[in-house]
Amino acid sequence: MSAQKGKDLLIKIGNGGDPETFATVAGLRATTLAFNAQAVDITNADSANAWRELLDGGVKSATLSGNGVFKDAASDESLRAAFFNQTLPNFQIVIPNFGTVQGPFKITSLQYDGPYDGEVKISLSMASAGSLSFTPA
Repeated sequence: MSAQKGKDLLIKIGNGGDPETFATVAGLRATTLAFNAQAVDITNADSANAWRELLDGGVKSATLSGNGVFKDAASDESLRAAFFNQTLPNFQIVIPNFGTVQGPFKITSLQYDGPYDGEVKISLSMASAGSLSFTPA
């Protein structure tokens, strides 16, 4: 796979419809998706030679963050509503020429920044809130 443009890594928010449609979160300039696998320690007095034992599978999670320019678009309203209502909308994260990750996320942080001599900026952080799926490109 050749190098990809960072601007093509997209966060899309679902509308909850059936079928669900997704709108690109407008104005983002930087996006990060991180997958995590937390080990669950099940070591006990019967563990062979006191070696640590881990539960098969563990706990999987993902975090998502983005920041950019506030566009006052429909997707910005969807983010605001999801945060203030504490809902768990479905999101799609499009990784160019790789695939799409989809599932519910909780918006854990939503920040608007308005410097005196610049544009209004938006920053958000999200945590996975259920099972995620991956569809290859």
